[in-house]
Amino acid sequence: MSTDDLPLAPTGGCGDGCACGADGDEEYLESGLDPALAELLAAAGLDPVEVEDVANVAIQEDLDGGVDVTTVATIPEEAVATGDFTAREAGVVAGLRVAEAVLSVVCTDEFEVERHVEDGDRVEAGQKLLSVTTRTRDLLTAERSALNILCRLSGIATATRAWADVLEGTGTRVRDTRKTTPGLRSLEKFAVRCGGGVNHRMSLSDAALVKDNHVVAAGGVAQAFKAVREAFPEVPIEVEVDTLHQLREVVEAGADLILLDNFTPGECAEAVGIVGGRALLEASGRLTLDTARAYADTGVDFLAVGALTHSSPILDIGLDLREAE
Repeated sequence: MSTDDLPLAPTGGCGDGCACGADGDEEYLESGLDPALAELLAAAGLDPVEVEDVANVAIQEDLDGGVDVTTVATIPEEAVATGDFTAREAGVVAGLRVAEAVLSVVCTDEFEVERHVEDGDRVEAGQKLLSVTTRTRDLLTAERSALNILCRLSGIATATRAWADVLEGTGTRVRDTRKTTPGLRSLEKFAVRCGGGVNHRMSLSDAALVKDNHVVAAGGVAQAFKAVREAFPEVPIEVEVDTLHQLREVVEAGADLILLDNFTPGECAEAVGIVGGRALLEASGRLTLDTARAYADTGVDFLAVGALTHSSPILDIGLDLREAE
């Protein structure tokens, strides 16, 4: 939503590093962010303009057209301090550059940044992640919005890393779904990548996923697949199947990727044998960290885990204020 005081810039994609394959463009760098920060965001597969918009929305929501009354009342206007973003627990960090973007839309003066770790790094409790020196008022006004995003993304990265660790040594990768927070999809999927996972489609338009309701409407799983192939011949198509019979149908029809919905590990192993490498296979449903290795050992290519983005707890990160040196 665009308002007079917050005109949201139009976006053109998610950058070179994004799994959706959208072409990168210098327009991504045409934001109000520092060019060096914009470059870092783009290199990570994030659109700097979109990140700046998210940062502005977060701050606008927090201020609600006013000022930070507590901070303005208690902190001298000229005071300067250093804020250390510090992990309160062990995990995997994601969103540090996004937190910097939040600070940049608040800070009225230039701010100095010391980066102690990078997105995707494992961190321990008590470890400093990022130190920022600027006006104290600005630090405290930006604190909650920056931490909300940083804790959320780091929580997703930490949960994803747990799955990636369980799958290590197999050919199976954990990947996300479209069960993301509205407006934060590209950031949450970025966090999945930071945790060692891979992204499913970014939108309804960059790949097709034929699910049970499409099958019912089209009159059959093979018919649904063929209808999508004819209408969009260049788009990758994944087809959800509930039975081995449906699996055989869509393999013969030429599906690129097949989603095995609520299959047991034994059924997944049988599916791998039936497909024989003619399509990629993704297991979905019934998946937990305890069963992940059993599914991976069947030879499926992906485990689809919607909980990565819809149910991951935050990673506890705080901001510790100290006197600027």
